[in-house]
Amino acid sequence: MRFDFVIVGGGSAGCALANRLSADPATSVLVLEAGRPDSLWDVFIHMPAALMFPIGNSRYDWKYESEPEPRLDGRRVYHARGKVLGGSSSINGMIFQRGNPLDYERWAADPGMKHWDYAHCLPYFKRMETCLADPGTDFRGGDGPLKLERGPAEGPLFEAFFAAVQQAGHPLTDDVNGYRQEGFAAFDRNVHRGRRLSAARAYLHPVRRRRNLTVRTRAFVERVLFEGARAVGVQVGGERIDAGEVILCGGAINSPQLLQVSGVGPSALLEPLGIDVVHDLPGVGENLQDHLEVYVQHACRRPVSQQPSLQLWRRPFIGANWLFLRRGPGATNHFEAGGFIRSNDDVAYPNLMFHFLPLAVRYDGSAPAGGHGYQVHIGPMYSDARGSVRVTSADPRVKPALRFNYLSTDQDRREWVEAVRHARNILAQPAWDGLDGGELSPGPGVETDEDILRWVAKDAETALHPSCTCRMGTDELSVVDPDTMRVHGLDGLRVVDASAMPYVTNGNIYAPVMMLAEKSADLILGNTPLPPEPVEFYRAT
Repeated sequence: MRFDFVIVGGGSAGCALANRLSADPATSVLVLEAGRPDSLWDVFIHMPAALMFPIGNSRYDWKYESEPEPRLDGRRVYHARGKVLGGSSSINGMIFQRGNPLDYERWAADPGMKHWDYAHCLPYFKRMETCLADPGTDFRGGDGPLKLERGPAEGPLFEAFFAAVQQAGHPLTDDVNGYRQEGFAAFDRNVHRGRRLSAARAYLHPVRRRRNLTVRTRAFVERVLFEGARAVGVQVGGERIDAGEVILCGGAINSPQLLQVSGVGPSALLEPLGIDVVHDLPGVGENLQDHLEVYVQHACRRPVSQQPSLQLWRRPFIGANWLFLRRGPGATNHFEAGGFIRSNDDVAYPNLMFHFLPLAVRYDGSAPAGGHGYQVHIGPMYSDARGSVRVTSADPRVKPALRFNYLSTDQDRREWVEAVRHARNILAQPAWDGLDGGELSPGPGVETDEDILRWVAKDAETALHPSCTCRMGTDELSVVDPDTMRVHGLDGLRVVDASAMPYVTNGNIYAPVMMLAEKSADLILGNTPLPPEPVEFYRAT
């Protein structure tokens, strides 16, 4: 069987592309997702507060680990990646953040990237969203598939948080995705009417009945097939599927891995593994970027946190309230507010991101001993550390070696110290009087710069934003042509996912990936791109 487009990966970008490419009934589209379906009855996916359960569960999660990180005491850092229709958008924290407009000015400053500035990206951000809090403005969309609800961010702890950031000298902002990102506000979330709104639910399921669209789950793509320098199909379980075009949407880990085992990548890596080199492309798998984060946690003296919702005996009641009424603790992702600041006056735009939670808990659901608490997630956004994704076997089922090189640069270490000190300053303001029961983590024994870096090395976790391993560009280490999304030097093969980003954006990367997919759909179809919208946005200097 032959399809016009074979999309490898039914994650965030793959779902958006499937919707847009199959809009023409004369175009046949096949989506191949290695993971399971996102069944409507699966409470672990669709209940927002249940996000901790799929992570670490092999039914939903690829369960990657980094190689031992030298600057993190040799720890292997766990990396959850969605192995389900919708990809990581079916298991992530549901936070919707575009990044700063100057992120895209940075993209556009690279040679050949002029059409990826903010003015050219903004129309695609607007096309994909329905911002229920602020629809149809110069910055926000009003009729897109992604319905965004803003966190209520209400109650004594959120009130104290917003007061504290102002006491610490930071502004509030109306919308971190609007005119001014810098500051603190309630966050947009991919939650609609009490349910997770993944990319699959927003883009794919509404068009599943199109006769020209086929979706296969539990379909692990083993290789891209080539005739000379042209991709002509893929191999799935020994089966050959022919394609007019193959589009890789597996993400920053799976896409470079599949390219490498298919013979596209650095020949010095592939030849010793017995992989026949189709195209020597040294940038495949390089330039890996991510965000690292820690939790600064405090005990709460008053019983006003969401800590009771973690108690096992409450879960049946929380589940029933969510199942029948779509409300209560089960209907929130808890990441309802936060903000962005500059760690020092020399930084042009925010390089630190904060999330505030009205409870003290780790991403895997484990909580510190004791009663009520609250916490701030904090981490630098623009580490200049670079890592890699490299296969260690010709077998596509063997996971690649992931090296992030966290804390390996002077800039990274300096910004980590600044980040923790800013978080502690916010949590020490008078607004917390009567609430603050003392710092639980890192604790009073962590004071000096060296103490902070030792604690980060011991305690930091990934914020789950791997990116940039097949980056767009025109130099010799780029992988994807920014005007077509084609892999340099090959025909019939494109990459559209987080791996194509040249630099990680500041904030969660789901929204930028979806924008990239929307814009790429027009490039692939040869449509006239949406006209740029050169709006004025906030600049600190």
